[in-house]
Amino acid sequence: MVVGGGHAGIEAAWAAAKFGPTALLIGNPATIGRMPCNPAVGGPGKSQLVFEVQAMGGLMGRIADDTAIHTRVLNASKGPAVQSLRVQNERDAYAVRAQEYVLGHSGIDILRAEAAALERDHELWHVVTTDGRRYRTRCVVLATGTFLQGVTWYGRTSRPEGRQGEPPSRFLSSTLSASGHRLKRFKTGTPPRVRADSVNFDVLQEIAADPHPRSFSGRSGPQAASTPTWQTHTTPTTHRLIQENLHESPMYAGDIAGLGPRYCPSIEDKVVRFAHHDRHLLFVEPDGVNTSEVYLQGFSSSLPPHLQDTLVRSLPGFERAVIQRYAYAVEYDVIDTTELTLNLESRYLPGVFTAGQVNGTSGYEEAAAQGLVAGSAAGRRASGLTDCFVSRETGYIGVMLDDLVFKGSDEPYRMMTSRVEHRLLCRQDNADERLAPLAHDLGLIDHAALAKVRDKYERIRGARQQLEQVRWQGNNALGLLRRPEYTLSTLRTAGVVLPELDSVESESLEINVKYEGYIARARRQLQAEEHSAEMRLDQLDYSSVAALSTEAREKLAKVRPSTVAQATRVPGVRRGDVTALLVHLRQVAGVSRETKL
Repeated sequence: MVVGGGHAGIEAAWAAAKFGPTALLIGNPATIGRMPCNPAVGGPGKSQLVFEVQAMGGLMGRIADDTAIHTRVLNASKGPAVQSLRVQNERDAYAVRAQEYVLGHSGIDILRAEAAALERDHELWHVVTTDGRRYRTRCVVLATGTFLQGVTWYGRTSRPEGRQGEPPSRFLSSTLSASGHRLKRFKTGTPPRVRADSVNFDVLQEIAADPHPRSFSGRSGPQAASTPTWQTHTTPTTHRLIQENLHESPMYAGDIAGLGPRYCPSIEDKVVRFAHHDRHLLFVEPDGVNTSEVYLQGFSSSLPPHLQDTLVRSLPGFERAVIQRYAYAVEYDVIDTTELTLNLESRYLPGVFTAGQVNGTSGYEEAAAQGLVAGSAAGRRASGLTDCFVSRETGYIGVMLDDLVFKGSDEPYRMMTSRVEHRLLCRQDNADERLAPLAHDLGLIDHAALAKVRDKYERIRGARQQLEQVRWQGNNALGLLRRPEYTLSTLRTAGVVLPELDSVESESLEINVKYEGYIARARRQLQAEEHSAEMRLDQLDYSSVAALSTEAREKLAKVRPSTVAQATRVPGVRRGDVTALLVHLRQVAGVSRETKL
């Protein structure tokens, strides 16, 4: 059973249904797949997650491609490790498409209800709804988003809501607290939506879509490059008005106790924290091809509506702006993720998994990836299959899980490329090569899908071998391709006979040829680090390791990392503590080989 129909709930139900016979999604069918924040998918660190979800049989990439109206590759001038696809979507069409996938799946049932409590009955759980119905299941995935005890704020005025116009989840927090979970309060927010016909687009800087649309799934919808986005910026007037009215902000007035996202701050936070800047860049994003609204990316606010009107009209191009939906902040309960396993299962409630913003993360993409992991883990458990885990070394999903479980977060967690130590090996272009075998082992994709991926990379390897045999003007074609001034396209234009590959395969071949020295070095570094990761800590009694610091002993006993490598990422565990663990393991297990971190 999956509680919640947002991006985490969709992926959880879709993944769990692959293990049969039925996954039950509890929520409002009309709000499944809704995009309450920006109408876009992807971006730095996030597109890599979407490519990985796609490689593992998830839905987000397909839905984004089906409803794309603007696609761009960000960081295109930089190396492939940080290049990221961002897809602007038709907001309403995205939700419709998501509902078509979920409601049309024969293995997913929908129950319109509010979950009120979880009750344990031997090996089973009863999910109790607010109207007294009881549903029995082996596993539950809580994907409740910002709804646990949710409160929205418009200035100093608040009301109980999980998001604008939708009631909160009122009772599940009590079940979690009673089990021993330590709940925290987080805060996030959205910008205002402005009537498109009240904006003077002529004075805004237009950002055209890439002429050749890219996609997450290998196919793009018919409108993928049909709509531009724009840029505007704040002004000294904007900043003065905010500074003069900070007392109207619930954050600065002390009304909100929840911690907000550092990497997606409100406009009030930007003006206060970066007072030396006289302007802040804002992105104007359409809600659709024939939209009545635009979204002011970068202008999140919890100031009262009458001030929002004045602030928005201080922006170039928005002098006559009419706000259709005001910005607001939302405060809500989240789980302490150090109390979860790497499959996002509660350590206190066996069989209960959590995914998405209830885990203190920020963003559609992070939520979708967690939903896929939690849903597949719950589906396997309910089907009597063994647990399988996604390791940090496999890519962005593994890094996120590892960070959440072993580091936790005191603010909404956002995935970034800088969090991934081996990002040159974990690019968006090779997500299928890295994760399709794991997805097949987990039961998330079938043999035909895996064979398709293997055939693709077999063609790429064959093309590379052919390039070694091709000569042009006395040069080896493979050697020419290593040079920055040559691409497969320029070589083909010059008359070189090259292997036939599609655009995706050509890009993969070029990246592997041009960066093969760096890629080889990254692989060697990863292998060296895995040397210590092989040493297990599962049954270790930390009280027997005399040289451990008291803090490290307490933290390790709480988190229970499986390996030495995981132990190095537990906050409070220092290098001296890790050395003490290695010495103890060698003495107890008789490990004679030298282990280096």
